[in-house]
Amino acid sequence: MVAQRQSLPVTRQSVTHKFQIMGHEGYLTIGLFDNGRPGEIFIKMAKEGSTLSGLVQGFCRAFSLALQYGLPLTEAVARFKGMRFEPMGHTSNPDIPEAMSIIDYVARYLEIHYADADRRM
Repeated sequence: MVAQRQSLPVTRQSVTHKFQIMGHEGYLTIGLFDNGRPGEIFIKMAKEGSTLSGLVQGFCRAFSLALQYGLPLTEAVARFKGMRFEPMGHTSNPDIPEAMSIIDYVARYLEIHYADADRRM
């Protein structure tokens, strides 16, 4: 069986969420399919070096492609939730008071806001 990529519409709805982890400010943008299911993510950190920027962008690209090729969001979240590296610690989000990394934060945010919609698909 060969997986088929489902591309997002040229014009799509999105949500942008501002967050902080131990003073490191970032913006998570989630591009949505017409049915409201996430199909891509972008992360922009306010202060970032070239290494962190490259790794975060690589993660976003891989995560987005996985969703577009049909990996259920709940499966993706299970793989990335709990990853531990700096920056970690207190966040600006009362629903996620502590994060073990940027990737852990993003996975938990997506789980809270989109996992139920993914299970209905």
